[in-house]
Amino acid sequence: MSHITPGRISQVALDALLDEPLDWRFKGLPTALQGLSIRDTRERGLNLFRDGFLPPVTVLDEQALNHNIATMAALCRDHGFAHAPHGKTTMAPQLFASQFAHGAWGQTAATASQVRIYRAFGVNRIILANELVDAAALRWLVAELDADPGFEFTAWVDSERGVDLMTEAVRAADPTRPVDVLIELGVPGGRTGIRDRTTALKVAEVVAASPVLRLTGVAGYEGAVTHDTSAEALASVRAHLADLRALTLDLAELGHFDGLDQIIVTAGGSAYFDQVIEVLGEPWPIPVLPVLRSGAYITHDEGFYGRTSPLGDHPRMGSQPFRPAARAWAQVMSQPEPGLALVTAGKRDVPYDIDLPVPVLRRSGDAVGPLTGATMTEINDQHGFLQVDGTLEVGDWVALALSHPCTIFDKVPILPVVGADGETVVDLIRTFF
Repeated sequence: MSHITPGRISQVALDALLDEPLDWRFKGLPTALQGLSIRDTRERGLNLFRDGFLPPVTVLDEQALNHNIATMAALCRDHGFAHAPHGKTTMAPQLFASQFAHGAWGQTAATASQVRIYRAFGVNRIILANELVDAAALRWLVAELDADPGFEFTAWVDSERGVDLMTEAVRAADPTRPVDVLIELGVPGGRTGIRDRTTALKVAEVVAASPVLRLTGVAGYEGAVTHDTSAEALASVRAHLADLRALTLDLAELGHFDGLDQIIVTAGGSAYFDQVIEVLGEPWPIPVLPVLRSGAYITHDEGFYGRTSPLGDHPRMGSQPFRPAARAWAQVMSQPEPGLALVTAGKRDVPYDIDLPVPVLRRSGDAVGPLTGATMTEINDQHGFLQVDGTLEVGDWVALALSHPCTIFDKVPILPVVGADGETVVDLIRTFF
């Protein structure tokens, strides 16, 4: 097993972020924070409901967040996996820093623009989980690699044409070192990735012939196989991961990894990382560094990942379950007819791509308690439609349980972090989408 060295992020860039003045650009913040900074806010102990935060406001639970980060870090450490969380979930450098502090090996990105943001914060080890074929992006990448010998970057490839385009653009930029790539293995009907072994071997040969690319491993995304957790579904995930493992061994036998100190084999969303650990964590006859890319675990959720995660509502592993760490608070703005309440949360504010938010708490005055008899049935740009049984009143606050972390963060430029009481704001998390 290769030694796993944690990645890094720039403390100077983080300090600048914490000192950035807050203003009207950041929706939901109290006017009292105008001109102050994130660092200033940490010391004020503001109350989410009494100090001017404007609904809807999505908040992070400090204790749950820290629990999830520590739990995943321990899981990877205990099973010998490097962790490169998919940072596209949050695009929050402050959270990247916490992941690195817990031993994360790198960060995963989905687009060239995300890579550029990571680099602005000094992230030193990045996996781009897609094939990069844009010439302008590749020119920028080569310049970054040339300027910083400590920057480690790996992209995926899944076609001969893609390799040719990468080679052409990288060679034109006159690099001082090659760009590392991984063969991506996909599944029929899924997203990107080579569909069969024969094509994978052909693409590997084209990479080998490139003077500016270097093949350093194999990648896949088992979440494209299924969204189910039945025995049959889990077996299909394991079968895909077994194919990933077999392709890695085939490429090694053909000499494609000769001279490498470590071969990267990476998979792992946040729904089936138990299967990844089971299949890719078995001993290898070659120097493999298994890399898990789970990202949505950081906040978990009360919907899709609650149902599917190995550490969700029905755990499939022995570790402590993850805790939902993100909720939105909206206010009842109207009750225009019996049985209907409208709250101040819509498509611009909360996720709705997999599950609608679920009303779970009511705050009336200073009293907070469980909310029953309310269901969100529809969502517009700025309105959430609640079917209610008469327990709500205009002006009440409603806590919404959320599903799918990847569409929580992209709607909010700053998220308050609340302490153990669920009301005291202890931090603000800045996002970059």
